[in-house]
Amino acid sequence: MSEHQPSATPPAHPESDRIDTTRPHPARVYDWFLGGKDNYPVDEELGRQIAGLSPDTKRIARHNRWFMHRAMRRLAGEEGIRQFLDIGSGIPTEPNLHQIVQGTAPDARVVYVDNDPIVLAHAGALLSGTAEGATAYLDADVRQPERILGLAADVLDLDRPVALSLIALLHFVDDGGGNGCGDGGEGVGRSEGAYALVERLMERLAPGSCLVLSQLTGDFDPESVAKGVASYAAGGVTLVPRSHRAISRFFDGLEMVEPGLVPVVDWHPELSVGELPVETQPVPIYGAVARKP
Repeated sequence: MSEHQPSATPPAHPESDRIDTTRPHPARVYDWFLGGKDNYPVDEELGRQIAGLSPDTKRIARHNRWFMHRAMRRLAGEEGIRQFLDIGSGIPTEPNLHQIVQGTAPDARVVYVDNDPIVLAHAGALLSGTAEGATAYLDADVRQPERILGLAADVLDLDRPVALSLIALLHFVDDGGGNGCGDGGEGVGRSEGAYALVERLMERLAPGSCLVLSQLTGDFDPESVAKGVASYAAGGVTLVPRSHRAISRFFDGLEMVEPGLVPVVDWHPELSVGELPVETQPVPIYGAVARKP
């Protein structure tokens, strides 16, 4: 692991100089769902279409975010993880992952990864970590696992446990390697699907590392989810909901942290800061944390 402290200024990347405002991007649509301002009319238009089909979309996005908060508190606390690799970090929305884990463990080291230039433009908000720890941002596509791990090794010691965070990301990666997050730049292999990517990432991480994953499902309301898939497709974005059984495959060979793969509202609600709203409708996102033996 490199001993240098990452710069507080995100690096420039020529392939990310231009923000494409002609087609929606998942990170910006998600920002709109969360009430953010870092999105464009094309993102808002798709967001409104999806919210029109499923009025609970914004509620679902918030629950997904809250799941991430709880999972990171558990990992930095009870699990004792001090290194975090967050792929598909999205546009900064406080509290960010590093704020949560460094609030528990000030020496935690966090690497964020995304490939949208608007995320890069706001990456400075992801680099304001503690003096004891480290935060860094990489401009890379999830379909570039070797590039991600190679660059992350400047900040993280891959011979020690790392928490790999894939929050609401893999439903934008199909089983044949298609990705709704853009072409990813040079070196992206389109033949590699979501399962192979997770396997390649986890196999490079040390025993004791953890996988944190959330994923859209059609198990509860297949009709609404199918309409959402069609809306994303009309905007040029791949969306792949998966069943409980299909999502479980991402954790093959790993040891599930209880309560296993469950709707995100049911994953350790006691770890929330403040009370979660009482839900009478399903939240169609599964989430889980699992440990590499």
